[in-house]
Amino acid sequence: MRADARAGRADPLAVFRRIVPRDRALLALLAEHYLLSSTQIAAAFFDSRRIAQRRLTVLHRLGAVHRFAYPNAANTAVPYLYTLGPVGLQLHPDAYHDPDGRHAKTPRTSLERARRIAASATATHLLGVNQFFIDLIAATRLPNTAGAQLVRWWSEQHATDVYAQSGIRPDGHGIWHAHEHTVGFFLEHDRGTEDLPRVVAKLRAYARLTEFGPRYPVLLWLPTPQREANILRLLAGVHTPMPVATAVHGPDPAGRVWTLATDLPASPGRRRRLHELPSDHGPRSGTNPGHYDD
Repeated sequence: MRADARAGRADPLAVFRRIVPRDRALLALLAEHYLLSSTQIAAAFFDSRRIAQRRLTVLHRLGAVHRFAYPNAANTAVPYLYTLGPVGLQLHPDAYHDPDGRHAKTPRTSLERARRIAASATATHLLGVNQFFIDLIAATRLPNTAGAQLVRWWSEQHATDVYAQSGIRPDGHGIWHAHEHTVGFFLEHDRGTEDLPRVVAKLRAYARLTEFGPRYPVLLWLPTPQREANILRLLAGVHTPMPVATAVHGPDPAGRVWTLATDLPASPGRRRRLHELPSDHGPRSGTNPGHYDD
């Protein structure tokens, strides 16, 4: 009788057999970066949005992810936004747990974590930052970009912790490899909500980082051409130990969209691809340019 009862019980570990490598890669991103839309997930991992939606529905039913959507004024369909569910949090117990407070108390459940993310004032900003990196991942999946790779993608909290000595707080940090060039970078995702002198003032901390760490370009990802022109005027003649490049929000951050501040005024109008920006991996990278300390 007892044997029959045990045989009838559901295996609490059976769900993990249904989490395939692609699912694990997605859950790792949600652990590091909190929040991704169904559109972003489809671009990064799937061949079509329909296939992505099917798999995400399965993951939701398995408890691997939570999902929610913000209503809009037009009352039209909007993409689901995904965070770690209870199974996902079991796989990533050390996931970042509060986008508004690095030292906030650890949530008791994945649902509490999801509520914090959904209620966060930074959620829209997070999605914008994540879109930049998702566009890079999507670029690696195109037929004519063989060998391109997003080698590293760190969240604001991860990069802030690693480079705490300098005091930088980038919105994201990545290492991009394409056409046999490897470029590290720090992203400042600008939404036009700060005055420009304050944006430029952030570069002081990056200057401190050059004293002991990598010399990666700071990417100022700006919402309009006018704002880009204004910030380039502010940077004219200003010495920045860390390279600074600007571009306007668009779907191809790997493409020929970047203006390097030091190219002006000698080469007005020149735009570089991301892999063409200057990058020095610093004293900790050793003699192998493919080695990076994680």
